[in-house]
Amino acid sequence: MTQTSRLWVAHGAVGAVGSIREVDGSFEVRMVGVDEPVGTYPELEIAKRALHAHLKPGAERPEFRRH
Repeated sequence: MTQTSRLWVAHGAVGAVGSIREVDGSFEVRMVGVDEPVGTYPELEIAKRALHAHLKPGAERPEFRRH
């Protein structure tokens, strides 16, 4: 079985703040400095919004760069 994986790193004003990894159609959100994922989502845009929601209140939406 082949597993496909893609990664987006979220960059905010202070540098990298989190990442989103796509594995077989699901998007796993991880925040920098946190060992466990904060959630898994069915669509990339939902995962991006979830990652942004885990930032401090008032933080601007980070820039997502695919790696």
